[in-house]
Amino acid sequence: MGCLQAEYEVTPDEKRKECGQKLLQRFFKPTSSHYMQELEGEMMGQCVDRLNEEEKEEEEKEEEEEEEEKKEEEEEKKKEEEEKKEEEEEKKEEEEKKEEEKKEEEVSKELFKHSTKLIHEYLSMAPFSDYLDSMYYNRFLQWKWLERQPVTKSTFRQYRVLGKGGFGEVCACQVRATGKMYACKKLEKKRIKKRKGESMALNEKQILEKVNSRFVVSLAYAYETKDALCLVLTLMNGGDLKFHIYHMGDSGLEEERALFYTAEICCGLQHLHQERIAYRDLKPENILLDDDGHIRISDLGLAIHVPEGQSIKGRVGTVGYMAPEVVKNERYSFGPDWWALGVLLYEMIQGSSPFQQRKKRMKREEVEKLVTEEQEEYSSKFSESARSLCQMLLAKEPSDRLGCQQGGASDIKAHPIFSSINFKRLEAGMLPPPFNPDPQAIYCKDVLDIEQFSTVKGVELQPEDEMFHSQVCSGCVSIPWQNEIVESECFEELSVLRPDGPVPPDLDWRGLPPPPPKQGLLPRLFGSQVWKHHHHHTDTSTYTRVVPTQLPLILTPIHTLGLYQHNYPSY
Repeated sequence: MGCLQAEYEVTPDEKRKECGQKLLQRFFKPTSSHYMQELEGEMMGQCVDRLNEEEKEEEEKEEEEEEEEKKEEEEEKKKEEEEKKEEEEEKKEEEEKKEEEKKEEEVSKELFKHSTKLIHEYLSMAPFSDYLDSMYYNRFLQWKWLERQPVTKSTFRQYRVLGKGGFGEVCACQVRATGKMYACKKLEKKRIKKRKGESMALNEKQILEKVNSRFVVSLAYAYETKDALCLVLTLMNGGDLKFHIYHMGDSGLEEERALFYTAEICCGLQHLHQERIAYRDLKPENILLDDDGHIRISDLGLAIHVPEGQSIKGRVGTVGYMAPEVVKNERYSFGPDWWALGVLLYEMIQGSSPFQQRKKRMKREEVEKLVTEEQEEYSSKFSESARSLCQMLLAKEPSDRLGCQQGGASDIKAHPIFSSINFKRLEAGMLPPPFNPDPQAIYCKDVLDIEQFSTVKGVELQPEDEMFHSQVCSGCVSIPWQNEIVESECFEELSVLRPDGPVPPDLDWRGLPPPPPKQGLLPRLFGSQVWKHHHHHTDTSTYTRVVPTQLPLILTPIHTLGLYQHNYPSY
């Protein structure tokens, strides 16, 4: 009987009932050949009752377990439904906020649209006709005529060398007429021809001429000398970011300062992308600081126009700053610029590049492997929000990268780390920068450390090269030139016209005889000597900011310019 008990006890729970019934039939039933007479009939009944009780208990347990499982499933379903409801509510709130923001933007944009249209329609009729007959329009013609005057090396004073470009030196220069300081980037003609850089030089000039942003260097003039093509650009006295990151004490910048520069660079890239221009060479050396501490993007030699709805291809850029898709030679549009912004932000905070160490030579293949495969590491210098922004900008896949979705730069500006920055005020130049360069300091290498260019040999310029030179050297660029005239107060000093006052002599062209013929060389020479002698003892404190010899040029009488209302194009 002990064996029966043992056999019954070791039987699995799901088979125990069946085993008990077999044992009862075998040993407790009188008709069985294994019937044990020693067992009383009542005992069999007791065993059957117990077996049924155990079966009931098991069934009850199973039912309870099933009920508990059902309850758990129901609770899980309820939780899922609640979570879904919460997500839906959050989505609705976000959508409502976006709709409200859009409505606010639409209201702000459309608020004066109708009234502006009415005023424009009114001004385009009789008032515009009156303007064409007024002295104000004649003064406008004078300014446009002056703007279109040829630009030569004599337009500027040349000063010390500031640095080195791809095709020549970069030096400081000053416009003689206004005193405005610029940087003159010289492109040596023979060096361009030897390196076959005509298309690159022309492309940079055309893009600089097209873009008008306070976060991108402006092209003000383009002229040529016998040996070089000269691009006159915004002068940035604060040095480049590389100098500030690595040569101003400990490597790296404070996070607040790094984020301010990142915000301004983001605005500059946005302005380039709005013109369908991919920059493709974002790095610390190409980010310059002005006198006040604001930054501008420079050196657009590798920038390229991306046609609408298309992508481009090309392994172009600087090792360590090229995005994975560029390294893999895949097609791309503006994504590599946002990747490089992430690298630059990391470098500003950490004080080193995420994919290469300073002053340690690494093979190009090693750096590219890190870029495409390895994840960058973050130190305690990064706050959680700064780390989040870097990780989102340094996503290996363009589809996952911040800035590569439909929102573009707006998605980056919406990151929580920029919540304290008012981008409208930033783009208007109304936010003070966290660092102000010392006007007495020089934030660059010593001039003696700048490598000198060797003489180009074996290259001769041909007449057909003049077509390319004329395309680059187009004179002054309208908006920067006009800003210069306003900032130097020349416009204010020379355009004082009172509606109730008499017409200035230089604008009174009606009824005047035709201009006298041009003088020969001797009269002009003697005339200039008499003029200089006459003004030799004049008090210089009464001079305006415009150099005296330039005043006759500016105030050239309107009737001598050959510009009349009926044949001059409108602007």
